[in-house]
Amino acid sequence: MSARGRSSGPGSSGPRVVALGGGHGLAATLRALRRVTDDVTAVVAVSDDGGSSGRLRQEFDVVPPGDLRMALAALCGDDTWGRTWSRVVQHRFAGSGELAGHSLGNLLITALWEETGDIVTGLDWVAALLGAHGRVLPVATVPLQVVAEVRGLHPDDATVVERVEGQVEVATTPGEVVSLHLEPADAPACPEAVEAITDADAIVLGPGSWFTSVLAPLQVRGIGQAVTEARGRVVVVLNLAEQPGETDGFSPQRHLEVLAAQCPGLRVDVVLADPERVHDIGALATAAQHLGGRLVLAPVASRDGSAHHDADLLASALGGALTP
Repeated sequence: MSARGRSSGPGSSGPRVVALGGGHGLAATLRALRRVTDDVTAVVAVSDDGGSSGRLRQEFDVVPPGDLRMALAALCGDDTWGRTWSRVVQHRFAGSGELAGHSLGNLLITALWEETGDIVTGLDWVAALLGAHGRVLPVATVPLQVVAEVRGLHPDDATVVERVEGQVEVATTPGEVVSLHLEPADAPACPEAVEAITDADAIVLGPGSWFTSVLAPLQVRGIGQAVTEARGRVVVVLNLAEQPGETDGFSPQRHLEVLAAQCPGLRVDVVLADPERVHDIGALATAAQHLGGRLVLAPVASRDGSAHHDADLLASALGGALTP
């Protein structure tokens, strides 16, 4: 019996799409993509070092399961089964005991890893249990550490560049992130993730924490190369707002400039942005052209005015962006 969930296969309809990232940004993309195609693969960051994921990572020496759990929950269907399991795996224990703060999904994933002895097989079994409409894979098979060079932290000299370690620390730094890399530098990319990227008709980057969720996975040797050399279309979905710490003061075009600097040789086909969140359309279009792509403006923001993407609106925009 295969543990593979309701993901890709000969009977799938729609383009083969891979979405890279982590956290709430990747979850938003996945909720939209499963409305567009039956063939979705999430390639997920494994550098989280905080909360329940950080505790499990330290205690069991596993890749942090939190972002993988969120991706699986986002791929659950809209029927009763899907909605119920999505809530269950996201359930977080309260109280003050040893389980306090842990997510049930994180514990379930970690248990399947111990039972199967394999990261990918364990995730496929969880996906099958949830009836996930897609596959979830880690970007690498070992835990990763985000390391950034940050300017502006020194109290006496704002030009000094200092090393900041850990996803939580980088994501919340009050300084300016100058560059980013992962440790260990030779961490093995997940082979199934590389294969999925190579075979994809389209690859979606963003939205999400720009450095720690969007750019970090591309620093994994093998993953960045696969995206750069991919035959499929590359679509970048921009954030709807700056993020405190990571991208304070960033314009939409600055996000693309950082992407180009961190990922030399990357070709982008489409940059997707909400017109209400862009102040200089010309500058953003130019930044997209420098990456080889075109700017597509479409309303994708939640109707409640928050800085979250609406799944239906994003699905509509992605439906047009994923094909020539």
